[in-house]
Amino acid sequence: MTDIRTVLADNLKRFRHGRGWSQAKLAEKIGTSPHYIGMMEIKHNFPSSEMIQKLASALGIDPTELFLKEIDPATKIKNSQKVAFEDVGEAVSQFLSCYIAEKVRDLDTETKEEGE
Repeated sequence: MTDIRTVLADNLKRFRHGRGWSQAKLAEKIGTSPHYIGMMEIKHNFPSSEMIQKLASALGIDPTELFLKEIDPATKIKNSQKVAFEDVGEAVSQFLSCYIAEKVRDLDTETKEEGE
C-alpha cells in the first residue's frame, strides 16, 4: 500500500515541475517558505487542509489531484487488457448460456413431438 505522504510528495513535485516552477516560485505564490515546500516533497511535513487548498489553487488543479496515485503506462495497459478479457469472458459466457438453453428447448420440443 502506498503511503499518502508519498503520493502527495510525488504529485506536488510533478505538478510543480510541469509548470517549470522551482520550490521558491511555488512558495512565493502561496506565501510560505521554499524550505516548507521541500519538506513536503521529502515527506517530512504534511500540509493542513488550508495549505492543500492554496497549493491546488496555485497549481491550477483540484485539491483531490494531489492525492491521486499516478499509474505507470504499463500498468494502465495491463489493467485495460484485464478489463477487456473479463468483458469478453462475460460475453462468451452469456452467449454459451443462451445457446445451451436454446439447444435444450429444441431437444424438449423434439422429444414432445416424438411422444405425440
